[in-house]
Amino acid sequence: MQGDNTPRTVLWLSAHPEPWSLNGSLRSAGITHLREAGHAVLTSDLYAMGWDPVLNRSDGAHLASTDQPSAEATDTDSVRAPARFRVSADTRTAQVDGTQPHEITCEQEKLQRADAVVVQFPLWWYGMPAILKGWFDRVFVSGFAFGTDSPTGRRLRFEQGPFAGKRALVVTTLGDRPLAIGPRGKSGELRELLFGLLHGTFAYTGMSVLEPFAAPSADRIDDFDAVRDRLVGRLDGLFTEPVIPYRPQFTGDYTPEWELAPRVCPDEHGVRIHTAG
Repeated sequence: MQGDNTPRTVLWLSAHPEPWSLNGSLRSAGITHLREAGHAVLTSDLYAMGWDPVLNRSDGAHLASTDQPSAEATDTDSVRAPARFRVSADTRTAQVDGTQPHEITCEQEKLQRADAVVVQFPLWWYGMPAILKGWFDRVFVSGFAFGTDSPTGRRLRFEQGPFAGKRALVVTTLGDRPLAIGPRGKSGELRELLFGLLHGTFAYTGMSVLEPFAAPSADRIDDFDAVRDRLVGRLDGLFTEPVIPYRPQFTGDYTPEWELAPRVCPDEHGVRIHTAG
């Protein structure tokens, strides 16, 4: 690898049901390259793991004791109604007091150890597969990925996010032609297509976000080696490439209502205004 050769820890998070697919082959090549460069690579292959993407009441594990009817209950009138599941508050409590499901804790521990995260998936209907979306829903809970620092009241988001210092790279494949995801493409420019993930998830939690890597025309690729080499080149810059300059939230660019201040990019609109420069 070029540039900074300091050994780091990378989490490779992937979501594709077929290990012999283009995604599977790129995953194998990327992980091998990182390890040969001296990095430790942690993996979460969601389909292979049988990951359950559905966030439900069991993720607020502390609710279990209040959801059970009394042992002495003899009729429906004496059965206590289940406690209302407050998703954000109850998953936060379960995370803080250690009662959340073990599989969530394991994924959070991988993320805590990582200096960078590679998130790999096929772009399906202009978004990530449901199994991957469910990973974020269940793992990036309040009290872990965002929230408020109780002693100081400091908001833990964007430049103050708990994952500050980590880097994030999206690796995606898609059926569109290359120009279809360019600045004038019918499908929309790739950075804007992925704004919810790049800005609303990675940057929101404090990560530094790299330009996404895309392999378009995925069903018509004749030269796998060229795609692999392009990915390897991006991995060589995982810790040295410039990142997308998303605007920080707490330095004056935004109003107390979290709207871009009128003096910044006046008369401009859309997601591009949240990038400086």
